[in-house]
Amino acid sequence: MSDQTIFRADRMTYWRDHAWMAAGAMALGMVVLWLMGNPFVWTGAVGGLFAIAVRALYLASDDAHAEWVLTETDLTGPEDRHVRLTDIAKIKTLGSAVQLITHSGDKHLIKYLSDRPRVVAEIEAAMARAGNAI
Repeated sequence: MSDQTIFRADRMTYWRDHAWMAAGAMALGMVVLWLMGNPFVWTGAVGGLFAIAVRALYLASDDAHAEWVLTETDLTGPEDRHVRLTDIAKIKTLGSAVQLITHSGDKHLIKYLSDRPRVVAEIEAAMARAGNAI
């Protein structure tokens, strides 16, 4: 690793994740309306699709362009997020995201990664060099 490594959100992963969320929201909306006995079950699909589309378009300018910078001692992310490598207690994966959990319980998500295993490996290697193996 050079002085720093940058993890950027991947636009295609962002849109793919939102397509999956839309499919789930559409199905959930239809099931809820069916269980309620509504004869217009198809409107659940329209509502679920619309809700996720609005979310995706609203957050795209921030989330699809987010980046985290890994240095020898820290990870710095959007909105002034900062995590010292020695403070990380656990690394988990969730969909296309990597979740960092600190010893104090703070949680940070590095979202919409196209190569999540590589990001985990690079963070773990940097942690080992910083003296924090999990």
